[in-house]
Amino acid sequence: MAMLHQPRPDNIVMCDYRGFVVPEMVKVRPVVVIARNRKNRKLVTVAPLSKTSPDALEHRYHALTRNPLPGREAISCWAKCDMVTTVSLGRLDRYKIGRDHYAVPTLPAADFEAIRRAVANALDLIHI
Repeated sequence: MAMLHQPRPDNIVMCDYRGFVVPEMVKVRPVVVIARNRKNRKLVTVAPLSKTSPDALEHRYHALTRNPLPGREAISCWAKCDMVTTVSLGRLDRYKIGRDHYAVPTLPAADFEAIRRAVANALDLIHI
């Protein structure tokens, strides 16, 4: 089910990337909302999360201090900040935690700020 309202920056939701073209994301995966679109309330900018660590530790990735997904706290989680995308709310849904239960987890402030810095690095907006 598509989200009806823009989630907040720092919220974790599921994004359906199906229909994109490889090497873009092409499956359903958790994402962190980076920014709301102020001109179009049906768009948000997101960065995908992955349990696969990057081959090389670079400033465009961020290892979360803890996995924000309920039931997956023991699994390491990385933000892939070089894969930022602006998507329609129609691609987003809450995180399913049971048969009829959903959640919208949030990131700790330190992780969210680190992801914002990694996004800026990935887009070559700042230099470390």
